[in-house]
Amino acid sequence: MPDSLHRAALAERAARAGGVVARNQFRTELAVETKSSKNDVVTESDRDAQTQVVATVREEFPSDPFLCEEELVSRSGPETAETEPSVVDAVPETGPAWVVDPIDGTANYVRGLRTWTTSVAAMVDGEAVGAATYLPSMGDLYAGGPESATRDGTALSVSERTDPETFVVTPVGWWELDDRAEFGRLCTAVGERFGDMRRIGSFQTTLAFVAEGAIEGAVCPTPTHPWDTIAGVHLVRQAGGTVTDLDGERWTSDSVGLVASNGEAHAELLAAATDALA
Repeated sequence: MPDSLHRAALAERAARAGGVVARNQFRTELAVETKSSKNDVVTESDRDAQTQVVATVREEFPSDPFLCEEELVSRSGPETAETEPSVVDAVPETGPAWVVDPIDGTANYVRGLRTWTTSVAAMVDGEAVGAATYLPSMGDLYAGGPESATRDGTALSVSERTDPETFVVTPVGWWELDDRAEFGRLCTAVGERFGDMRRIGSFQTTLAFVAEGAIEGAVCPTPTHPWDTIAGVHLVRQAGGTVTDLDGERWTSDSVGLVASNGEAHAELLAAATDALA
C-alpha cells in the first residue's frame, strides 16, 4: 500500500479508536475544567480519547510527531525520550505529522449534545494526505484520502446549489464577550445574503457537513487552530469544494480566518466575512 493511502487508512482507524473512548464516557458524570475562559472547557474524556488516538498511530509510526489540542500526558508512568511521543506546536513544513482533536465540540459533549467529533489528519510536507472526522454518538465516519472523500464508505460531494438565497451557511469561530459585536455583524451579513443559517458548535462537524452537501458554506473571520480545521478542510476539498482565507487565497494552516463553500457564490461568503470585520 502506498504511504499516503496507509496514512489515510490509519487516520480513520485512530479517529474511530479515540472516538469510542469518548463515546463510552458520553452522558456520564464528567469533571469539567476550564482553560482560557469560562466557556473553553476540557474533560478527562478529551485526554483519554487523545491518548488512544496517539497510541493507535504510534503502533505503526512510532517516531512521527503530533500536533494535538490537549497536552499529551503519559497514562503508564514516566516515559523516556525514546518512548514518549514527539510533540510539535505547528504543522511541520517537511516530513510527516499527525494533527489530533480528540473531542471537537467539547461544549456540546458536556451538555449531552451529539454534534462532536474525534478528528485526525495525517500530514506529509505540510499537506494533508488523509483525514478522518468521526461522530461517535451518530455513528458516522467521514474520511478523506489522497483522492477521495466518503461518509461510511459512500462518496461525498459538495452541494450543487448555485442560488445564494437557497444556501444554508454557518458562522464559525469564537468571540469573547467583549468581541461579540463582530459575531453579531457576521450573523447579520450571513442572514442578509443567504437563505438560512446554522450554528453547530463544532468546527469539524461543520466542515464535514459542507463536504457532504448538507450545508453550502462556513465562514470564520477569526484565527483558527490546526486541530479544529485541517481534517475538515481536506474533506471539503476532496469532495469538490473550495476553502480559502479571507482574501480568497488558498487556505493553509497558518491562514487567518477560513471560508469554505461548495465553490458556488464563494465571493458572497468572503463578503460576509469582510462585513464582520468592518
